[in-house]
Amino acid sequence: MSTTTKTKPKAVAKPITRTALRKLIDQLPESELVAAHRYLCYLRDEGDPFLQALKNAPIDDEPETEEERKAVAEAWEDVKAGRVFTLEEVKRELGL
Repeated sequence: MSTTTKTKPKAVAKPITRTALRKLIDQLPESELVAAHRYLCYLRDEGDPFLQALKNAPIDDEPETEEERKAVAEAWEDVKAGRVFTLEEVKRELGL
């Protein structure tokens, strides 16, 4: 007499859509919204390689040079005088 073990077929996971996540969020109790927001921000930030690079970058502990101070002061003067360009203007100038 042989014994056979029946195994349940594995359920195929459906892809999660943004719409499904929004519905789930709408079903959360008000008391859990802060926690959900915090966790979603964590997931967003952990998946961003640029933010990860910024988080892991060494602290710039070198003192600002006189040349750098002058450049920053000059840049602020340009801003105050209106000598600036919008992103759209720069893109148009570069043909982007």
